[in-house]
Amino acid sequence: MNQNKHINRRIVLASRPTGAPVPGNFRLETSDIPQPGDRQVLLRTVFLSLDPYMRGRMSAAESYASPVELDAVMGAGTVSRVETSNHPDFAPGDWVLGYAGWQDYALSDGGDIKKLPADALAHPSRALGVLGMPGFTGYMGLMDIGQPKPGETLVVAAASGAVGSVVGQVARLEGCRTVGIAGGKDKCRYAMETLGFDACIDRRDADFAEQLARACPRGIDIYFENVGGAVFDAVIPLLNTSARIPLCGLIANYNMEALPDGKDRLPFLQALVLRKRIRMQGFIISLDYGHRYDEFIQAMGPWVNAGKVQMREDRIDGLEHAPLAFIGLLAGKNFGKLVVRVGSDSL
Repeated sequence: MNQNKHINRRIVLASRPTGAPVPGNFRLETSDIPQPGDRQVLLRTVFLSLDPYMRGRMSAAESYASPVELDAVMGAGTVSRVETSNHPDFAPGDWVLGYAGWQDYALSDGGDIKKLPADALAHPSRALGVLGMPGFTGYMGLMDIGQPKPGETLVVAAASGAVGSVVGQVARLEGCRTVGIAGGKDKCRYAMETLGFDACIDRRDADFAEQLARACPRGIDIYFENVGGAVFDAVIPLLNTSARIPLCGLIANYNMEALPDGKDRLPFLQALVLRKRIRMQGFIISLDYGHRYDEFIQAMGPWVNAGKVQMREDRIDGLEHAPLAFIGLLAGKNFGKLVVRVGSDSL
């Protein structure tokens, strides 16, 4: 179903998932298009970002942000066009970055949207990827917490994904040996041949841990953590003294309802952190680094324009396909930054 001028499609949270989300946790609704009041604008979504953090928002568990309420629109970053404006700072046709969520139309008072600069209009969806939250996450986590130095070895999982691809490319520009981990031979080939990684290991291989050790003969100085699970288990023995671990996500654990069976390995990890003086720091990009976005753009913009940093976009057409695309994202089925094209570029 395409966008039209009379109906607003909305995908809402119908129920909270138990384990992995299923299509029944979402519901597609229609409603009237909202009308802007004084100093408000009506936004029409063109591109919708799908990201792993949304799984946490579907849960009622305590977190750094409030959960999505049942029957409320799923939240998400969006690139939209201004349809109607009663705000002096915005005009019909303006491209804006905002947080309109999984729906065709939304209202804004202007405080939660930002105009895209003229040089971004050729590729507006990049504001959701390499020049948006994922790129910002990868850059700040690496540079501020990872503190890369020439000659060091960096390892990052989900190496072909939105965050991991930026981490690896920036680490390479900083002079690091860059080792990626990805799910599948095609993704590993892309990381090496297109993104310039020195090596990339398929986490699905039976001898994954042994391959990772061979790819890191001098150990690991920086491990950018966005996966957890078996990948982290393989990384732990390879960590060098004074290794740094920026931690922005744990996608392997997002659907867990209870701790896994087996031996409690926390004492071992605590002892390792102490003995090797390892720095592991979690961060939330908007809360910890939101005030440094301009710093990120000043560094990343020239690299992107020069082709030194790239990000593959996995684009899905149609708002109605967002739930299945998101479910696939959590299972690692996407290849690059997952974006839904909701509507047309033109007014």
